[in-house]
Amino acid sequence: MELSESVMKGLQNVADPNVFDLKSFTIFTELVFDSLVSPQCESVLGHPELKHIDQTTLKHCHAAATTFILEGVKQNADKSTISSCLEDARFQIERVDLLYTSLQKNKTNLEYLLSSIDTCPPHITDAAWRLEYCIKNSHLHKVNQPSYLISLNTERGGASSEINFSCTMEQLQDLVGKMKDAAKSLERASQS
Repeated sequence: MELSESVMKGLQNVADPNVFDLKSFTIFTELVFDSLVSPQCESVLGHPELKHIDQTTLKHCHAAATTFILEGVKQNADKSTISSCLEDARFQIERVDLLYTSLQKNKTNLEYLLSSIDTCPPHITDAAWRLEYCIKNSHLHKVNQPSYLISLNTERGGASSEINFSCTMEQLQDLVGKMKDAAKSLERASQS
């Protein structure tokens, strides 16, 4: 697994026995997993067993541990990958085992969490348009300007929706030009 320098530094702080003794590490690990799987869990910052740790360091460690856990679940990392990554961050074997056990216990919930995050834009299934000619505006000024009313039918995850917008001839020509450029780029990418 490839992690940023900031995440590695945070994990090194988590691995440091001077920052987290074994009891604090165990509590910290439980709280990190709880914060991911249940929205109404206790905050890492407010826990009495972690008050002795600098709050800034604790935030950094929480962000690093959360990133590491989610990246591990996302990549479906096995024990050897998790272990080697944590050992690079100077984790002791007992801490690696503790974190891996918690990861396995919460893996199904974390996979569900990651699958519920939708990053795909909706797919356009149909388009309709009509020309509208505006003679006067609401201030009774003559406008005499055409505009296009565009309706795009979209689908995301089986649910249909409609996007409506109005544009001028120039804006529509710009949109069509960008769509043609996108189609050409996609065609080139599929050929290589």
